[in-house]
Amino acid sequence: MSAPRVLVLRAAGINCDDETVFAWRQAGAAADKLHVKRLIESPRQLDHYQVLTIPGGFSYGDDIAAGKVLANLLLNRLGDDIDRFVERGGAVLGICNGFQVLVRMGLLPGRTCPARVTITHNDSGRYEDRWVRIKASSSRCAFLDPEAEFEVPVAHGQGKVMVDGGVDGVRRLSADGLIALSYQVRGGGAPTFPENPNGSIGNVAGLTDMTGRVLGLMPHPERNIFPSHSPDRPRDTSTETAGARFFRRAVERLS
Repeated sequence: MSAPRVLVLRAAGINCDDETVFAWRQAGAAADKLHVKRLIESPRQLDHYQVLTIPGGFSYGDDIAAGKVLANLLLNRLGDDIDRFVERGGAVLGICNGFQVLVRMGLLPGRTCPARVTITHNDSGRYEDRWVRIKASSSRCAFLDPEAEFEVPVAHGQGKVMVDGGVDGVRRLSADGLIALSYQVRGGGAPTFPENPNGSIGNVAGLTDMTGRVLGLMPHPERNIFPSHSPDRPRDTSTETAGARFFRRAVERLS
């Protein structure tokens, strides 16, 4: 099968669009970048793509709340088009600010999901820029191999995933297979700060929806494409990095 065509959205304040396009292309996808206003002018452009990606950054300065302005813009001007895109089998990826956008749109964990979710300020009260270990927590998500583990960086001030009902709410999401990724401790154990960099309830690092074709995650896989990106650079520079593996497997699973 042919590699998927990927549309990467850009908007004011988004600053990871070029890296995300590059990561998709390195993995073999046919990736294009498009400003959200151009998509609003011609929503039918979505018909030519299999994956829609909202990259990281600070869209519209994160005014009101992180990702809120872009989420409202997409809901009000493209909401029905994006819903149809997912219904026809399209996949959506949101990274960091893109994850915040998908949650505020209601696409994650889904508008029919009884457990309400939001993303708020880190427990540390400051911007966290560090490497973390995450693990796929659900077999539902089309982007991820079950049990896959990644070491990738985070870079956010508002990354704490909050769920109605606290730990009980997280258990309900987990039972439905909606928790896609969780923060981990290398060697095992319960993550605390800094392994869980933001204090997310239940160590949630990423969510999917009931279709499994929508994924949002706080860490940045596009920032670990080459061995030189890692602070623990392997001696064998031919080793595939976690970020490269994430995008390669996504291309394989979504093709």
